[in-house]
Amino acid sequence: MTTQTTQRTYRLEQKRRITGEFPGPKSAELAARRAKVVAGGVASSVPVYVADADGGIIVDVDGNSFIDLGSGIAVTSVGASDPAVADAVKEQVGHFTHTCFMVSPYEGYIAVAEKLAQLTPGDHEKRSVLFNSGAEAVENAVKVARVATGRTAVVAFDHAYHGRTNLTMGLTAKANPYKSSPAGSFGPFAPEIYRVPMSYPFREETELKGEDAARRAITMIEKQIGAENVAAILIEPIQGEGGFIVPAEGFLPALAAWAKEKGVVFIADEVQAGFCRTGAWFASDHEGIVPDIITMAKGIAGGMPLSAITGRADLLDAVHPGGLGGTYGGNPVACAAALAAIETMEQQDLNARARAIEEQVMGRLRRLTAELGENSIIGEVRGRGAMLALEFVQTGTAATTKEPNAAATKAIADACLKAGVVILTCGTYGNVVRLLPPLVISDELLADALDVLEAAIREAA
Repeated sequence: MTTQTTQRTYRLEQKRRITGEFPGPKSAELAARRAKVVAGGVASSVPVYVADADGGIIVDVDGNSFIDLGSGIAVTSVGASDPAVADAVKEQVGHFTHTCFMVSPYEGYIAVAEKLAQLTPGDHEKRSVLFNSGAEAVENAVKVARVATGRTAVVAFDHAYHGRTNLTMGLTAKANPYKSSPAGSFGPFAPEIYRVPMSYPFREETELKGEDAARRAITMIEKQIGAENVAAILIEPIQGEGGFIVPAEGFLPALAAWAKEKGVVFIADEVQAGFCRTGAWFASDHEGIVPDIITMAKGIAGGMPLSAITGRADLLDAVHPGGLGGTYGGNPVACAAALAAIETMEQQDLNARARAIEEQVMGRLRRLTAELGENSIIGEVRGRGAMLALEFVQTGTAATTKEPNAAATKAIADACLKAGVVILTCGTYGNVVRLLPPLVISDELLADALDVLEAAIREAA
């Protein structure tokens, strides 16, 4: 059955449906098989196994249909089976799946780089390198900055998340589960990483303008590291795993201006926020930031593994031939998927769609917040485009201590899942629900998901 929306026609019926036992017997059977062969360190948020997905719907192996408000952590922005992406992948697979761009190059890699030069902020001459994961992109951006500047120090921020490799674990702020746990530490981590305060408006002790929050961070850098030693500032324009934190207006421009003055490479980690997610091609666009280097992944290729760094030509060309690359980096099938996904974003104007999603969701959440009152468990609703969040606090603390309420957050996510809505949690304190619907989700399906979320919040409140 297909459902016509303003976005496109879908293969799957765009309706939530839980048919019976949860999780069902087929999912339970797969869980038993998994336990025998998959490492315990690999966790899954949802205890059901996927058979099909399209638009805003995930269908599990037992026939249950869930509304997807996670998009595979902001990956399937064009949907999990966008026809243009599927067709492009089939076409490319019919020709060749791999040659290694470092050995036998091909046009798809170049075409993706051309598109990234067009879409990323700034009209300067740019260069790109393609990889597989967001962590790889971040690692290589740091490599470029160090070679180009001849410096070693890298500045990251409180609440940051940048990946699970050794260097990116060091850059990440949250310990458990990314850097350590009661079971032990993944360290030691890469050296010459320094952390400074983020602009986190909801949790500032007193209201702090963006420029003042930037000065706080810059003062710490200058006093404790020395600007002359800093190769790069690395920041998510909107933090992801840290809690969908939107810094105060003026924070990012002030940091970027200081970096430019001091010869420090300003790297914007747009792995989660990029490609229409926030209602602009990149979150940097909202305040007119032109990063020296942007790291990208997730939404770039409609679910195929691809990441990239795009930056100033003089920076990337400072690295010697052979200094950047990887066997699978810029795989031809992933490149074909990326070009098709970007075309879908352009043709369907998914930037405008993300802004429409923001209007619909934030309207509902703000009305609910007002109704529940300032002493409710909702501390703040925030975000941009279709990258939105609710931060939950202990009842009666929103205006005082703002004590995190991770228990309520988990209860809300669990209640939504049992009712047929997949949502994700995040935050340094585990107290944030993040909403990342596919940008092609219909208004009707999104409204149904919000009904479920609102009911879960009321129950927890």
